[in-house]
Amino acid sequence: MDGIAAALADTTRWQLVGLLAERPRSVGELVELTGLRQPQTTKHLQTLARAGLVTMAPLGQRRVYAAEAAPLREFAGQLQQLAATIEAHTGERGVLDRYRAAIEADTAAADRDRWADGRAFSFERVLPVPPETVWRYWTDAGLLASWWVPPSLTVTECVLEPKAGGRVVLAYRDAEGTYRSEGQVRIAHETEQLVFDLAVLDAAGDIAFSGHYDLALAPANGGTRLRLGLEITETTVEAVPAIAGIETGWGQVLDHLTEVITRKEVQS
Repeated sequence: MDGIAAALADTTRWQLVGLLAERPRSVGELVELTGLRQPQTTKHLQTLARAGLVTMAPLGQRRVYAAEAAPLREFAGQLQQLAATIEAHTGERGVLDRYRAAIEADTAAADRDRWADGRAFSFERVLPVPPETVWRYWTDAGLLASWWVPPSLTVTECVLEPKAGGRVVLAYRDAEGTYRSEGQVRIAHETEQLVFDLAVLDAAGDIAFSGHYDLALAPANGGTRLRLGLEITETTVEAVPAIAGIETGWGQVLDHLTEVITRKEVQS
């Protein structure tokens, strides 16, 4: 497949395949139709032949080339599968489009520090396990690390101590860098409520913005209704990408939590 893709990437070779698709043609005829010199035409035809896209038949003094349909049909099938995969994951592309639109809107609004102070977000999920189980996934470091960032990121440190004054730390990395947030628990009512502050730090260790989180868990239909409120403060202009990604990011994270809990606690 790589050879076919590379061969067809050249516009001249694409033109030659198109001409040969109509009927077999000699090198001389192809030279006249394309306006190329014969050595150039021959070199392109040899590349197409190595990729299996054309075959050559010597007819006396003439070299006649014909296009082969089978490799193109196989290549087309691969492209169709690729397109189907893209279409099956349009939700992921939608996430990217929403994030890009949010960055553009916030960049226009971020004309000074504290530009987004007081902005609030609210999230809700119903999970198929009791509050006690959901509480463990928020307060056990190992379980917390299994879901607190989207699957594309790797957690390097994760702490949420369920007591007033307890530490909150989230550090993770991806291929482009490392990221860290630190804070403190304000209120902890076991299986019911967690209130904590968490500051996102920039590369220098300074606060990019702070979040005040209020997590509430309540029984619902044999499971748990999770409500998470978030209000941000200390917002800086440099934090635009992170702030723009809050709604999308936390949506992904809570979906990840739902997936992990369902897989580990319900389906196991």
